[in-house]
Amino acid sequence: MLTTRVKASSITNLTDARYFAAWEVEWLGFNLNIGSTDYIEPHLVKAIKEWVDGVKIIGEFDLASADHINDMVQALGLDGAQLGMFTPLETFQELEYATTLFKEIVVEKETSETSIRDHMSAFAPYVKAFVLNFEKNHISIGDLGQEASLSKEELMLLCKSFPVLISMPVAAVELIDFMAELSPLGLSVKGGAEEKVGYKSFDELDELFELLEVES
Repeated sequence: MLTTRVKASSITNLTDARYFAAWEVEWLGFNLNIGSTDYIEPHLVKAIKEWVDGVKIIGEFDLASADHINDMVQALGLDGAQLGMFTPLETFQELEYATTLFKEIVVEKETSETSIRDHMSAFAPYVKAFVLNFEKNHISIGDLGQEASLSKEELMLLCKSFPVLISMPVAAVELIDFMAELSPLGLSVKGGAEEKVGYKSFDELDELFELLEVES
């Protein structure tokens, strides 16, 4: 059992799915944006879903319409959906079948606390959590309040006000200390391509999960 909630994103293969399920992460995310580097065919999502237990399956969309998301949720038996940075509020309001919703917010170096808070306030009634994505723009803990406009103190206040999953490129030990200080809802981590069919290295994730693990 892990000490915090974890969402694994961009799962593309059964190896990843079984690995994360074994660590008892709460959500497995599958990128359903056609043309994306991490895109996975819907029929593969359905097949992988049959092999894992105890996790919620989330479809990850960018600017898809509410009708398309509703269709995918029903067809694949998804437990919810994650929608992209620029998905309008109206799309969330029109979703009928996704019971658990996430909203990604990509943090840029010039992104202010006020802009994030305003964004979260508008969407808060409709979402389970906001995925604050620092990884896309390579923003680390040390960049907060320095290279990045958003400070650590401001991020801490956001985590107190809203349910937040943190996605950030940082060493496992440093991330654990940071999480203890912030007290967010949890973490968002990413799957990846297999080195060969059925095999890949999980050394970095192993270190992270071992630090998060509660001894039974």
